[in-house]
Amino acid sequence: MAFFKNYRTNFLFLFSVLFLLSSFSLPSISMASQPEVGDESPFSYNEGSGNGPKEWGKLKADWKSCEKGKYQSPINIVEEDVQVLPQLGKLRRDYNPAPAVVKNRGHDIVIRWEKDAGKITINGTQYKLTQCHWHAPSEHSFNGTRYDLEMHVVHISDHNKIAVVAILYKFGRPDRFLSRFFHHIKSIGKEEKEIGIVNPGDIKFGGRKYYRYIGSLTVPPCTEGVIWTIQKKVRTASREQVRALKNAIHDGLKKNARPIQALDGRRIQFYTPHK
Repeated sequence: MAFFKNYRTNFLFLFSVLFLLSSFSLPSISMASQPEVGDESPFSYNEGSGNGPKEWGKLKADWKSCEKGKYQSPINIVEEDVQVLPQLGKLRRDYNPAPAVVKNRGHDIVIRWEKDAGKITINGTQYKLTQCHWHAPSEHSFNGTRYDLEMHVVHISDHNKIAVVAILYKFGRPDRFLSRFFHHIKSIGKEEKEIGIVNPGDIKFGGRKYYRYIGSLTVPPCTEGVIWTIQKKVRTASREQVRALKNAIHDGLKKNARPIQALDGRRIQFYTPHK
């Protein structure tokens, strides 16, 4: 009897873990097949301008998800709504230095790797690193608190599925990765500029703990099915660094952060190492 009791307990535990992991491939979610919008585009972050965040879904036919989507980003992460799941495992990064360019896309500053810069692995799927960019203030929030800056590290699989790692920052000591490109950020125009070999391994993620959920791109076309990994630790960036990123973007934008979107019953999972 003890054998069958233990067998049943182990089976139920394994089933629950597999069920939770399967939530990242829900058939009701259209997996990302389009990249985020590129260069200058007819959208703004200024509400009341006619093309602000509330209007994005009406501006183009293929931007409907910005208005009609049910799995949109960013979200507010509330601790009591989070499900602790150590089985998610440590985020596996395998980055390597590669040639990169920097560009002002109008709504943000982006660093894009031109050749293979490595990958991350999530649930057995490899996602190749493509680019990183910044939003100020932060797009995601913790318990209602938005921070001063958020970095998005964007990866794409061979099947065009998107995985983004987000790192939040508060004012404090300068971020070393940002410091390397500070003079480019302050002087970059609309042109794309080569900046030589950039090692993405220099990006400090800030620890092993992270949140994970299914969401969308935070700019048009707001494509859904994006796997988000939000680092729990809030890092620091200097006021001068954040100011430079804000001043560099076009159209006099004072911010480039999309408003918080409804969770709509989605499951937020949290990884912490076993104690």
